[in-house]
Amino acid sequence: MNTLTANSDANWQTRVAHAFSRAAPRYDALASAQRQIGQRLWDSLPDNAYNVVDMGCGTGYWTQRLAEHYPGAQITGLDLAPGMLAQARQCYGDAIHWQQGDAAAMPFGTHAFDLVFSNLALQWCRDIDAVMVELYRVLRPGGQAHITTLLPGTLKEIAIAWQRPEALLQTPNQASVERAIAKSGLTASQQTATVECFYYPDLQAVMASIKGVGAQLPRPNTRLTRADIAAAQARYEQLRQPEGLPVSYHCLTLQLEKSL
Repeated sequence: MNTLTANSDANWQTRVAHAFSRAAPRYDALASAQRQIGQRLWDSLPDNAYNVVDMGCGTGYWTQRLAEHYPGAQITGLDLAPGMLAQARQCYGDAIHWQQGDAAAMPFGTHAFDLVFSNLALQWCRDIDAVMVELYRVLRPGGQAHITTLLPGTLKEIAIAWQRPEALLQTPNQASVERAIAKSGLTASQQTATVECFYYPDLQAVMASIKGVGAQLPRPNTRLTRADIAAAQARYEQLRQPEGLPVSYHCLTLQLEKSL
């Protein structure tokens, strides 16, 4: 990696960490879509696990559920954003080990975990290859990683409404994720691509659901006029369904295994 790329990635990580730290106090109240998507991982979890990490744990909702599900296990919550970890520690205490760190360079030893859980965090990682290599390293032989991430097309309605293609989350496509898995040495025992659509009564509720969970990084030097907002509302109204204004999440659910 050259210096320019390294600096760019470091700046990206800083912006992501800041955005999610800022969102931490209201994240849980606005994360209903993230909760529903994460629930699909729950039914596929193994019966037993002894060392578990929640990669991209956020405010610790799933980390705490993992602690309850595996009462005898050592549970770790890993997140890039210190504000998220502070919120998690405040809510759930220190029985869970809260660790700040990057999924592409995890601060853990080799063979540290027999289970990695990660709900909607992978899409924020610039180097998917590095994350998969790290997953292989920290998993014990026979260990599993249960992951949901997002694919291109996520938040497409917001990009249409604001006429901002950059509002689309820049995620790797499914083929890129599959290549990264194959290169790492992990095996995908299950993978499912789905589109999850959630509905909101108005544009204000849509934007609260996105900004409130840190899902859009602010674009500097951008000021929206009333005319800009009115035009976006009009464009979004053309997409309205009987259930409300749609927001779509293109999801990839993965169960990865490290061979014995």
